Amino acid sequence: MKRSVSILEAIADKQLFAPWFKDRATWQSSFVFLAALFALRMTSDQLDVYRRCTGRTTSPAEPAKEAWLICGRRAGKSFILALCAVFSACFRDWTPHLAPGERATIMVIASDRGQARTIFRYIRALLTGVPMLAELIERETIDSFDLSNSVTIEVQTASYRSTRGYTIAAALCDELAFWPSDDAAEPDYEILAAIKPGMATIPGAMLLCASSPYARRGALFDAHRKHFGKDNDPILVWQADTRTMNPTVPQSVIDEAMERDPASAAAEYGAEFRRDIESLIAVEAVRACVSARVYERAPQYDIIYHAFCDPSGGSGDPMALAIGHKDYAKQTVVIDALREVRAPFSPEAVVDEFAPLLKSYRVTQIVGDGFLGAWLVEQFAKFGICYEPSAKPKSSLYVDLVPLINSMRIDLLDHTKLIDQLCALERRNARSGRDSIDHPPGAHDDVANAVAGVAAAINKYGDYDTSYAGFQPDYVDRDVPRR
Repeated sequence: MKRSVSILEAIADKQLFAPWFKDRATWQSSFVFLAALFALRMTSDQLDVYRRCTGRTTSPAEPAKEAWLICGRRAGKSFILALCAVFSACFRDWTPHLAPGERATIMVIASDRGQARTIFRYIRALLTGVPMLAELIERETIDSFDLSNSVTIEVQTASYRSTRGYTIAAALCDELAFWPSDDAAEPDYEILAAIKPGMATIPGAMLLCASSPYARRGALFDAHRKHFGKDNDPILVWQADTRTMNPTVPQSVIDEAMERDPASAAAEYGAEFRRDIESLIAVEAVRACVSARVYERAPQYDIIYHAFCDPSGGSGDPMALAIGHKDYAKQTVVIDALREVRAPFSPEAVVDEFAPLLKSYRVTQIVGDGFLGAWLVEQFAKFGICYEPSAKPKSSLYVDLVPLINSMRIDLLDHTKLIDQLCALERRNARSGRDSIDHPPGAHDDVANAVAGVAAAINKYGDYDTSYAGFQPDYVDRDVPRR
């Protein structure tokens, strides 16, 4: 196996990767990026592309150990990651840096299972389609290849828990601006922090992150803010719109997207970070409201409890329930219990599960989202619980929740998913002028919505509103003034 070949030479070689680049003219900007990534010589025309996409004036003198590829959709990012993974695995000798029995891992991290399958298919085609590379394959699994040169190429979905414990020669992160936030408030930072120790003992280990841009926050935006346009910076940041990277995408498709939603299209195709989206609540503010190691509070006989349900049809989104009360001494909303059932499930079975919990807190009337309509009202009615659709939309519930968190007038449970979902909420400036608040694309906010809803119910009804008598415990004397 020839080890000294460069990645551009491998792309030009008919015995290697040339068959995948039949129309080389449409890949020219990608070739320039690879030349910059591996510090290869560029022509004057390539240098013009390099300067335009990096904001730099001088070409790199050494291969980048860390690079960020910020491009619009359909720019070929996933294929470039797959190509870099195969090249790093097959054309570099990592064995001098490995202990006996140790394997170097080329780790590709995708935003979800669908994207992981796409990248894995690219990797498989590149490996098995080149006879001399196919000979290296010792074992293939559903998401990895073990090669005979002590290298494993592994594709997995984004999770900071599953990226620990590896010896990493290269980490290639796809669409990290859209990594799901269900298991971490800041999944990109958490996963990168878990990866980097695994790269520390491998000289020449490379981190390559590729993504379309999203909001002006997170690791992708920070890398752009700190390193774009800076000569001699060891961290390479490349930013290019879709047609610069892939001129086969019709301009008419982009024009239609721009007419429909300019802010979204500028990010999706123009590779510009969105200015119409901002984080709703600071991570520090949420964590300041959490009672450490308090996972649930037992029902008390002298407290009036309230509840809110975020329902689901059971096929996609989870279904959540929150129970809480008002602490009048501290003028604080207290969250006492949280439940979440993840799909798939039977909504009827979930109501059967929630009802005994509600009864234990003496809750006979519950507020909730209007989803599922009269059916859900009937299901709770079987247990003597009145289900009342919320008069406020989700965005309004979150708007009311923000001051409670910022002023520490809410006592949250130590519930990881709740913290992560609250921190991930974002405010979007709609073209109509009316802002909306919701979870990021591909994420969930069921637990956060349930907490926001019960907080609103507590502040609306409190202990003084006799019209909401369903929340009163059985022992309350109606003739005795309430606190």
